[in-house]
Amino acid sequence: MNKSRPTQNKRARERVKQEKQKMKAARRFEANARKSSQGGTRTGEDPDIAGIVPGPQPSPWGSLLDDEEEEKE
Repeated sequence: MNKSRPTQNKRARERVKQEKQKMKAARRFEANARKSSQGGTRTGEDPDIAGIVPGPQPSPWGSLLDDEEEEKE
């Protein structure tokens, strides 16, 4: 007569479940490490507008306009 051993079966299932959780955590850690090592921005900042501050921006022509205004005077 084969009796099932629920306690041992349950422990085996729990061990398998814990192992799966460990593997999943390791995969997540590797994925995060890969993303951070690729140089991507983790803050979600758009690289096209990185470093731009709100408000008036300096003229892209710089002092060229200032020189022309001085020549007119």
